[in-house]
Amino acid sequence: MTTPDPSHASEKHPIDASSGTTGAAETLPPSDAPPIPAKAKEHNIRVSSAVLDAAGKNGYALLQSLHTTPEGLTQAEAKQRARTSGPNEVAQERRRGWFMRLLIILRNPLVILLAALSSISFATGDARAGTVMACMVVLSATLRFVQEARADAAAAKLKALIHVTATVFRDGKALEMPLRDLVPGDIINLNAGDMIPGDVRVLTAKDLFVSQGTLTGESYPVEKFHDSDPNASNSPIDLKNICFMGTSVESGTATAVVVVTGVNTYLGTMAGSITEEAPPTSFDRGLSRFTWLMIQLMAVMVPLVFLINGFTKHDWKSAFFFAIGRGRGPDPRDATHDRLRVPLQRRHRDEPQESDRQAA
Repeated sequence: MTTPDPSHASEKHPIDASSGTTGAAETLPPSDAPPIPAKAKEHNIRVSSAVLDAAGKNGYALLQSLHTTPEGLTQAEAKQRARTSGPNEVAQERRRGWFMRLLIILRNPLVILLAALSSISFATGDARAGTVMACMVVLSATLRFVQEARADAAAAKLKALIHVTATVFRDGKALEMPLRDLVPGDIINLNAGDMIPGDVRVLTAKDLFVSQGTLTGESYPVEKFHDSDPNASNSPIDLKNICFMGTSVESGTATAVVVVTGVNTYLGTMAGSITEEAPPTSFDRGLSRFTWLMIQLMAVMVPLVFLINGFTKHDWKSAFFFAIGRGRGPDPRDATHDRLRVPLQRRHRDEPQESDRQAA
């Protein structure tokens, strides 16, 4: 771990009425510009331009742009901003209703194939095979539905056990509030072990070290300062005066102002891509390929058998049902009949005919 700089060992107050932003900060994009992609990140994971703008401003100019004060917001202002910004929550996986979950299970290609074969079996008079395949479909769908419902319920109970709060200044008083109630412009106090409740700009700092391993994978904490950062556009994740949501304070104390919350934070954009529908596994892809292979085989074999049988026997009705039966699959009774018929034919061929005996 790096040794803290002695020049930043004492608490510093950058909130003054001095000149405002530096010359480098004036080249930053306006706060209403589209977010700039973070360096070495995917295109859908971004750092808000409001955060980059805040990094280049001094404390006084930043508080003026966020319409807040060092004593924090009032409760009335916070409620009004909460209606605009929404709850301070990152994107979460949407819980599907029972009907949608069942529909997703039933649209599986293998389930559709088994259901079609079951219907064909009942239509051709093979009730035993149709019943077996129908039971397979019902049993498979029921087991998957019950297991997914239990897993979702267990995950919801675990999430309900987690309660994280932050120290927020409202009406000049320090209050412990849930993270979801924070809004842009809130003044917060950070201590060792605290979770960063949003993308915040450090106003005062004393030996502040933040662990960013959840975002960058770094094993060592990073020291944060209150000074404006003129190189904000180079590598947003390496900003020295910005703490990102999802990180935690390793040591030291600080006072910071919340710039963006919820889905507008760096973690919020990251969580939005993580909570998308998971890609199919190798097993799912293999099962899907096998199912489509069976469907393609049936699509070729059924018309071929139908035409050959129809032109040779000239009984198109029987040829149709025979082709449908072949497409469903070989009947075990046919194999049994074939195994019995061959020995009987051989025996019949080897035995002397009655006319031959009489002639002898």
